[in-house]
Amino acid sequence: MKTTKFNIGDSVAVLDDSFSGKVKSFKNNRIIIETDEGFELDFDEKELIIVQNNSNDLSGLFSSHNLTSVLKDKEEPKKRSFTKEKRSKKETFALEVDLHIEKLVKSKKGMSNHDILTLQTETAKRQIDFAIRNRIPKVVLIHGVGEGILKAELDFLLGRYEGITFQDANYQKYGLGATEVYIKQNPDR
Repeated sequence: MKTTKFNIGDSVAVLDDSFSGKVKSFKNNRIIIETDEGFELDFDEKELIIVQNNSNDLSGLFSSHNLTSVLKDKEEPKKRSFTKEKRSKKETFALEVDLHIEKLVKSKKGMSNHDILTLQTETAKRQIDFAIRNRIPKVVLIHGVGEGILKAELDFLLGRYEGITFQDANYQKYGLGATEVYIKQNPDR
């Protein structure tokens, strides 16, 4: 009694091997195939797949799909499901200045805390002045969390400028250790 999806004469391919053949008979729940080279081999039903032709035509592998539609699906890039953030042209560039001492000097050996703080604040001032001269509307000063001494110095420094507003930077991008500086551009400059 045959309880298989295969029929005698079906063209089949072996899943885990590189040969194919035709179903010749059934014996002890095994399927006997005759390979294209004339050898008779037996396989379990799970090891075989039906193919329409003995050639390398793959159409038999896609019983419920048209081969051309399957190939077309593979070629067309899938549309990505995300929404793009709309940004104004003013936000396209932000000057990022990392004020961590390791980023400013090769070695802090021999520098006192005062020297480090002075270098960091002078670097911040120099970069703010550069942004004002070059009409860069946004600067992000990355100062780190630490004890808050550098942040307090930056707040004092930035408070002395006219036409500058500042706030904590985007938490998702920088965490708590950065300040965004917005420079209002004077059109008659």
